[in-house]
Amino acid sequence: MSDILWTSEDAAAATGGRAPTPWQASSVSIDTRTLEPGALFVALKDVRDGHDFVAQALEAGAAAALVDRVPEGVSEDAPLLIVEDVLEGLEALGVAARARTKAKVIGITGSVGKTSTKEMLRAILSRQGKTHAAEKSYNNHWGVPLTLARMPADADYAVIEIGMNHPGEIAPLAKLADLDAAMVTIVAPAHLEAFENVEGIAREKATILEGLRPGGPAILNADLDTSPLLFDAARAKGADIMGFGEKGIDAELIHVLQQDGQTMVQARISGPNGASHPVVFKLQTPGRHFAMNGLGALAAASAVGADLAIAAHDLGLWLPFEGRGARETILLDPVEEVGFDLIDDSYNANPASVGAALDMLATTAPKGRRIAILGDMLELGASEIELHAALADHPAMAGIAQVHCVGPRSRALWEALPARQQGRWCEESTEMAAKFHECVAPGDIVLVKGSLGIRLARVVDAIRKLGQSEPGK
Repeated sequence: MSDILWTSEDAAAATGGRAPTPWQASSVSIDTRTLEPGALFVALKDVRDGHDFVAQALEAGAAAALVDRVPEGVSEDAPLLIVEDVLEGLEALGVAARARTKAKVIGITGSVGKTSTKEMLRAILSRQGKTHAAEKSYNNHWGVPLTLARMPADADYAVIEIGMNHPGEIAPLAKLADLDAAMVTIVAPAHLEAFENVEGIAREKATILEGLRPGGPAILNADLDTSPLLFDAARAKGADIMGFGEKGIDAELIHVLQQDGQTMVQARISGPNGASHPVVFKLQTPGRHFAMNGLGALAAASAVGADLAIAAHDLGLWLPFEGRGARETILLDPVEEVGFDLIDDSYNANPASVGAALDMLATTAPKGRRIAILGDMLELGASEIELHAALADHPAMAGIAQVHCVGPRSRALWEALPARQQGRWCEESTEMAAKFHECVAPGDIVLVKGSLGIRLARVVDAIRKLGQSEPGK
């Protein structure tokens, strides 16, 4: 078995639960489909009741299961940890895991860029110490405690992504994580169904500071209309403010060059001692928004004691995740190397992130055309139609040859486009997936961007099946 993460004695002490028989677990899992032998299976109640899968988990090699009762088909002396409430038990494990480590814990929130920045920090911190972060976007009421519960006791750094859909969600999770540093990437129109305006979103994002240790660094975007609100909240908490961006005092974005599928960045970052350091870093993907995320990540790394020069060098190791801006080449003829490029940004979307993706697409230099497949942006509230239509006026649209739209809200964008740019409009992603082969030619570059609920991953899968996929540069 791998290193022991939890023993039955430690887990029972952390949760106040009862373990009928001793056990040792090397990891924590909530899904039998990805469960590794030796894991503690947490029987959460979500779409399905996890207790229904406990027997299956134990048969698959789970070391034990965290439950609130002995499930049907499981013996009374099975390796279990029985608690009053499974989610509260998971939270208690997270608190205990945080308490027993000396790791520097960085919390990240924002309307856009949380996951990319988290992965940048993983890339640059892992070369300087044992670094823990969630493998996926586990940033909600169960994702944050799960990430904490999985944290090794000997971790040097941890990066915790914190998201929200409604008011009041961020502060409890930030307090659970007990942050050494807190970062806000950007505040933009997202989840407007639950908030009156962008200022309301900014106030919610600022509550990440509720979990920041006294005097800890707050790494805040300085280029936003709502930046003063964020800075005021940080001052009220007595945080050590680090503003980053083009207007950044402590981390300034000086110059960004996007060329040959890469982004070269010149910046200036103040170290913990207050001295200013020139910084140059390169990203293996285009995107000014990625440059901003990288700048914030470097500022955060420096704030928790990492070597800035090494971190800037190692930032070049980072590549976007599938569904979050990853670029690849689809070879239609592998022998002749004939094909087109795909930028898969299909995981999520709001006006700010779509604008950033369009900017990135506009900087590419394809042999053929620039094409965008844009799906609905969800949870935008009463102004959703206007926000979709407004994308037609985004400056980067001028350089895009054709725009295909998916979803009822995106009909407003499609209708606002000039006829020369109007591609297909489809109600559902399955229709676009079935017809897109008629819309692409060799040399093109295709951006796919939309909210997860529109399921543009189906379109991405269909595009990949047109040929052989190779990672792009």
